[in-house]
Amino acid sequence: MVSIQNQVVLITGASSGIGAACAQAFAPLGVKLLLAARRLSRLQTLATQLEAEFGVHTHTFQLDVRDRTQVESQLQALPPEWSAIDILVNNAGLSRGLDKLYEGSIQDWEEMIDTNIKGLLYVTRTIVPGMVQRQQGHVINIGSIAGHQTYPKGNVYCGSKAAVRAISEGLKQDLLGTPVRVSAVDPGLVETEFSDVRFHGDTERAKAVYADTVPLTPEDIADVVVFCATRPPHVNISELLVLPTAQSGATLVHRQP
Repeated sequence: MVSIQNQVVLITGASSGIGAACAQAFAPLGVKLLLAARRLSRLQTLATQLEAEFGVHTHTFQLDVRDRTQVESQLQALPPEWSAIDILVNNAGLSRGLDKLYEGSIQDWEEMIDTNIKGLLYVTRTIVPGMVQRQQGHVINIGSIAGHQTYPKGNVYCGSKAAVRAISEGLKQDLLGTPVRVSAVDPGLVETEFSDVRFHGDTERAKAVYADTVPLTPEDIADVVVFCATRPPHVNISELLVLPTAQSGATLVHRQP
């Protein structure tokens, strides 16, 4: 493991799930944590906890990655000690609905495309030029098995995560000749608020997604993210597909009878 002490780590969507777990996993490594999400109060609670437990320096700010003007203004207005971002974890993302394409909600589509694709692009476009200029940086994009395998009624969500996979590959190609690294971490079934969001707060339907099986935890994915970030500079983990043992494909999940 290579030390990343004092490096600035920006995590989007850091208020819960994989984003919050990544903050927890990076905190003991002596980094400076830059935490962004729409739910500022949750961020502040997390930051206070991490500062108390690990003595880590944190800076939180409210950010909706779908808003290009907000992304640019917020990131450009960071205090000088936080502006040189070394590690970007593009975690903000969501799924909405589980419908046949021809019956789907266009509002759901737009929210997924605006968050998962355009939001990731806005943040990346704003931050990566500084990495190239400083000749140091690492972009870690949180994708999904849905970017590898389409499943029934997953249409637009799968398309958005396939786009994340393609964008990650394209960015790495465009950065060839620089020391800036790009990694894609693509989880399978992870128990987070993901299904609650997908089903618009239908908790019982969300619980059924994880029933009678052993899914991944956010901490499992955070461990992988930290592994990518702490490899020697000449090592780039380009893509990792991470599944629970009880899953062998997008729709193939073993459930206890």
